[in-house]
Amino acid sequence: MDTDTLRLFVLAAERLNISAAGRELGLAPSVASAWMAKLEKSIGADLMHRTTRKVALSTEGAEFLPYAQEIIARENAARAALGQGTACVSGTLRFTAPSTFAQLYIAPILPVFMAEQPDLTLDLRLSDQQFNLIEGSFDLALRNAVLEDSSFRGRKLADDTRVLCASPEYLERHGRPEAPDDLNNHQFIAFGNTNEIRLIGRNGGEHLIAPRRAKCRLILDDGRSHKLATLAGAGISANSLWSVHNELSSGVLVRALPDYKIAEETVLWLIYPQSNVLSAKVRVFMDFLLERIGKRPPWLRS
Repeated sequence: MDTDTLRLFVLAAERLNISAAGRELGLAPSVASAWMAKLEKSIGADLMHRTTRKVALSTEGAEFLPYAQEIIARENAARAALGQGTACVSGTLRFTAPSTFAQLYIAPILPVFMAEQPDLTLDLRLSDQQFNLIEGSFDLALRNAVLEDSSFRGRKLADDTRVLCASPEYLERHGRPEAPDDLNNHQFIAFGNTNEIRLIGRNGGEHLIAPRRAKCRLILDDGRSHKLATLAGAGISANSLWSVHNELSSGVLVRALPDYKIAEETVLWLIYPQSNVLSAKVRVFMDFLLERIGKRPPWLRS
């Protein structure tokens, strides 16, 4: 059993077409069929069911496929580590990220990445609701949280600084809070399941505020809607700096309690399951995001 034959099987399983997989590897249809038959003989099982009209994975083939994929991924990773990989990689990369961040920073630079990697297909799932990486068979995910789960590995993309802000119109109507306790008299917009926010003053003193126990009549689970409601004057909210830095610069949003900072240790992480090999396709996309976003975050540029 050699890796070239395994590559043929993996491609054939993805395309459900042995001849098409063979052509991608520069093999004639008859040679591709012979290679597949040889692989099945060495394993002792039919990996694919063939008819005159279609090809389908057998039960044994479906069970064998993840192992074949991992062998190929390990070979690619080993070659890349030795500098022997090619500049372009192929296959499909499944990636999930918060929709608001992706709209602002990832989607605009995707054409550049796709031009650099013409043989790689991106399958993106963008939502502020987090998908399960394992169940969703994702290769990579962007998460804005504390990385505590030991079943994942990750690389830091950037810090996720958060600030309290509101529209000038809202503050004109309701007054500017001078201290954390003043927030209890203000309308608060809560995001998702945020139950508590810890503020630290310049003197180091800590203050806990509970948005849902204050005057909170609006709870949203979508980042863009959360910001739009704040812009519309619905109340005070806590937002990531990357989400509102343009609005703060233009003055359509202003900081509330600027002498206090939100004490959250959240970070923008690029994570992948620890059981997965860091394949070439994951490596090149991570490196691209780190170079284009993480090296000099756009929201921190003057």
